[in-house]
This record gives sequence, C-alpha cells and structure tokens, in this order.
Amino acid sequence: MEPPGPDDLTDEDLARQKQELLGPAVRALLELSKRGELTTAHVQLSAHTLGVHVRTVWRNLARARLGEPLKRSRDRFEITDDIRTLLAYHRGNIKAVHKEIAKDAEKTGAAPVSLSTLHRAVKRGLTPGDRAGLKAGIPASRGHDPHLRRPPTARNEEWEGDHKQAPVWVWADGRLVKPWVTWFCDCHTGMIMGWAVTPHFPHRGSVLAALRSCILHSDTYGPAGGLPTRIRIDRGKDFLSRAVQGALGAFAVQVDVLPPYTPHLKGSIENLNRAATSMFFSTLPRYTHAQKLDARRRSGEKDPALTFEGFVELFAKWVHARNTEHKMADYGDLTPLEWWNSEDTPLREVSAEDLHAFLLEGDRSARLIHGHGIRFKGRDYMAGWMTGRSGTRVHIRFQPHHLEQIEVFDADNRHHLGTAYLADQATDEQIEQVYQARTERARRLRRDLRRAEALRRRRFKPHTTAGPARADAAMTRQQAVKEMRTLRSNRPADDLPPDYMPRRVIPPGCWAVPSTTEPTQPEERT
Repeated sequence: MEPPGPDDLTDEDLARQKQELLGPAVRALLELSKRGELTTAHVQLSAHTLGVHVRTVWRNLARARLGEPLKRSRDRFEITDDIRTLLAYHRGNIKAVHKEIAKDAEKTGAAPVSLSTLHRAVKRGLTPGDRAGLKAGIPASRGHDPHLRRPPTARNEEWEGDHKQAPVWVWADGRLVKPWVTWFCDCHTGMIMGWAVTPHFPHRGSVLAALRSCILHSDTYGPAGGLPTRIRIDRGKDFLSRAVQGALGAFAVQVDVLPPYTPHLKGSIENLNRAATSMFFSTLPRYTHAQKLDARRRSGEKDPALTFEGFVELFAKWVHARNTEHKMADYGDLTPLEWWNSEDTPLREVSAEDLHAFLLEGDRSARLIHGHGIRFKGRDYMAGWMTGRSGTRVHIRFQPHHLEQIEVFDADNRHHLGTAYLADQATDEQIEQVYQARTERARRLRRDLRRAEALRRRRFKPHTTAGPARADAAMTRQQAVKEMRTLRSNRPADDLPPDYMPRRVIPPGCWAVPSTTEPTQPEERT
C-alpha cells in the first residue's frame, strides 16, 4: 500500500505537519541570526516553504530568542491510571467510562468533560495495542506488536509443526467430518516437508506418519527430506507423547516446546495455515466460512461434499503446486523447491529400516510366530517372509490407530524381519506372496536334500579281475602332494595344533631328508 500523497492529507494533518516543520526552520533562522547573516529573504523563503504567513515565522523567531517554547502548552484532558482501570473494568466501553467520570464530577461540583474530549484523549494517550488489551486482553494486544524475523539459517536447520483443522465438510465412513492436517515446514526455504491427513482429531500416529513423510525423500515423498536439527512445536499432548519424543530423540533432533498461546513464536507454520485456508480450503465445496445468505444460511451449503479420498487427493496436488509453482517475493521470486535446490547444505540421511525402528510405537512384550502368523490385539498378521519361522520370538512396532500393517523385529538381535499385514484384509497379491514363499522354500529344501544324497552315495571303480573294492575318489601320489601343499599355504597360523613344530631350514645331519623332486616314473595308484 502506497503512503498518502499531499492531496490525500486532511487539513488537520497539514496543520500538524507545518507545526512539526516550524521548529527546525525557526532554529535554523536563529542560528543565522546569531552569526549576523539573517535577512528578510531567509524568513520569506521559510514562510513560503512551510505555507504560513511571514509574521508567523517572525513571531516564533522572537519567541525562540527569548527562550520560550514555540508551541504554547495548554491544559488538556489526559488519561490517568484511574481512567485506564475504568476502561479495563468496562472492557473498553468509553461511553460507560464517561458516565463514571460525569458522576464523580457532579459529586465534586467540577465541570464534567465531554464525551468527544474523552474519545480524543483515549486516542491520543493510548496506543492501539493498549486499547485492544483493555478491551479483549493480552492476546489481542499482542496482535499490534511487531515481531522480529529470525536470522537466515540453512535448509533442515529449523522445522515447525502444527495441526490444522480444515474448515470443509467431507464424507468419511458414512458421515460428514472436518479433517485435520498434520504437517511440518522448513523455516528457511518455506518448503512443506511432509503431511498426514486424518478424518478425526489428530493423535500421535498422525505426527509419526507426517514425520516419516518429511524425512524420506523417495519418489513417493520427495524431493525434500532428511533429518532436521531442531523442531518447534506447541504443547499438544500428541506432540509431547512418549512415541514422538522417543522417535525424535533417537535421531538426535532437538525439540523446542513453545509456551502456551504463543503462535507468533512459530510464524512459519502459522502463515502456512492461513495460506492453506485462503488459497485452498476456501475454494472447496462445503466451506464452513463461506458468505452468509441470511442469518442462518451460507453460500454453497447444499452442494455435495467431497469424499475423504477426494479431499486427500486434492490436498496432495495443492501441496505439490505450492512447493513447485508458488513464487515467494522475499526469496527473489523463487519457488520453495528452487530455493531448496539452490542450497548446498548436506542432508542428514536415514534409512527406511531405521524409520521402522523409531517412527513407530513399540509393543512392550515379545510375541511368537505361530501357524496363523502373529497374534496382535486380537487379530492375526501374515506375510510371506514368515514361512519357516514358526516359533520365532519377535517384537512388534506399529503406527497407532493404523493397524492394517505392523513391522516385525527379531526379539534377540533387533533385526528387522519385515512387514506383516492383517490376515483378514490381505489382498490377492499378499496372499500370492505367501504361497510363492512357501513354494520357493520347498524348492530350496528339495535341492539341498538332493545334493546331500549325492554326497552320501559312495561310488566304486569297476573291476575286470578279482581284487579289493576301491572308491572312485582315489587320487594319485602327485595329486596328493599338490593338495597338501595347497592346504598348508591356505591354512591360517592360529588354526595349527598346539604341538605343531615347523620344519627347520637346516635339519640335523643324522636325519634322512626325503628328496623333493617330482617322481619321473609312471603314476602309481595309491
């Protein structure tokens, strides 16, 4: 918004501006008078510039020479502490305060102040923040305070997270609900790192799911991702739950819990909430803050509502468009994704297996894999990798309120075994994976048994004359010497027997040393 020009100022504003400029002009003329350089032309030029009469400038110059103030003071009605208390008592009602002042003046016999004078005194003596605070309280007063911006940092240095209830009615499970969005944004680049939508009030599972989508940057979640240095959140019990604190603490992420009722301390996510309302939610059908047609009806309240699946799909498209197409004026008209890619700060990577371990809530007791899979919360979970693991002790980690699948870990070495799915809701593909795993395991065992049977079966050489039976694996003397040399060269030193004595380089003269030359006679069977 451009400042008002000279033609837009009122007579009162012009008079105030002249009075403010008159003081510096008179002091400049007084300095010229002390040096003996003041002329009538100087006074006329100042009067013409200020738009006042020449006699006004001479009169104020004479007052300045005598040391008198240029602006004559007059007794005006001022706001006192008692009047401030009355304004707070009547919750900012100036007319009610004027009645109290008039009653007190009538008791003392003094002339009561007029209502317009009281209005001018309140406007002159109280700031807009004070008037809002005396009327509605400190949060309303804080809305008139300027807030400093945090200094620029780097990507993934600071995140902010929050819940936002979408002011839109959608169909979910046969009834109309207003879904909740749990999301996190990067304060430096403005990038929406990840989000999760729930049709009911959010919980710790919503926070864990949103964090998972923030940290991973695969094709499904990316392109931004990685671990942050710190996260600012409010004092919601879902953000402060044991599962969320454990997940962030395990990855050495600092969590800054803000004081209550201080939205100005996480301005990035609050601005994102307002932007989502004005740019996306307000364009959807069944928007709850649409224009009113009368005292009861709103525009579009009879329109068909979106399904929950449709709402999530449209919300995902809007998030992608904001990250890739919305240009930010404060960042040189760059989109959040362009600003993110322009940074060269290295990312703290984390594998999906580690996310399975920390971004899920764990079951405290160990369980067994039985013939129907894993029994958990009264339901059976099955997966193809369980083939042949019946009787194995495992630990389970799961996402609260989303028990369609669980992550299974070995109870002894904490190794991630795989994902198990609810057996009653298994898809055809998951069932086919179980059957394929069983077939592959049987095929592998059958191959191993055939190889073992081949090793167990001894073969003998055929004979055309009478003689003892000889195994087919017999070797020549030359082959035996070569095999022994290979074994000695490959045998580690720590694998030798304790009574082993190495051969000396120069044996005693009384020893008979065998010849090391290769035999030249024909091969002799052993």
